[in-house]
Amino acid sequence: MKMSDSREIKAAPEVVWAAILNPEVLKACVPGCTDMTGNAEEGFEATVTQKVGPVKATFKGQVNISDMNEPHSLKLSGEGKGGAAGFAKGGAVVTMAPSETGTLLTYDVEASVGGKLAQLGSRIIDGFAKNMADKFFQNFQEAVEGPADPDAAPETDDGKKKGWFKRLVS
Repeated sequence: MKMSDSREIKAAPEVVWAAILNPEVLKACVPGCTDMTGNAEEGFEATVTQKVGPVKATFKGQVNISDMNEPHSLKLSGEGKGGAAGFAKGGAVVTMAPSETGTLLTYDVEASVGGKLAQLGSRIIDGFAKNMADKFFQNFQEAVEGPADPDAAPETDDGKKKGWFKRLVS
């Protein structure tokens, strides 16, 4: 399964780059993530619980970052094992380019599953994978620039609203 998309993030590419390498940001952005440890150089260990159709499983896996070209692009690759439910593996090439409003983040994702999950059929799996990628990048965008509802974000000293990660690095 392959998919591509892009998002406009209202932050400088350097801020987006720092966020995508931060384990706390990643933990907050991955739907169902209960634990995330590690760093960009050595890789991240994650625990994620998800329900795909009738199959609910806890996946434990490793995510590695390679081909880093700061702050322009990187490659994420990972694999998770969900016991009897099966496994999921895949990767994404993420590019960040300056834009008029901040950063244009583009991603190309490739993923596959095996075990009981693969028996659900490609329509369910493809829909689930697209939904997970969309949720991750929506959560990532909100972590960097603030929630879509500006009243939900705390104000900074100058009365402006920012995402929690952007507040940390500003």
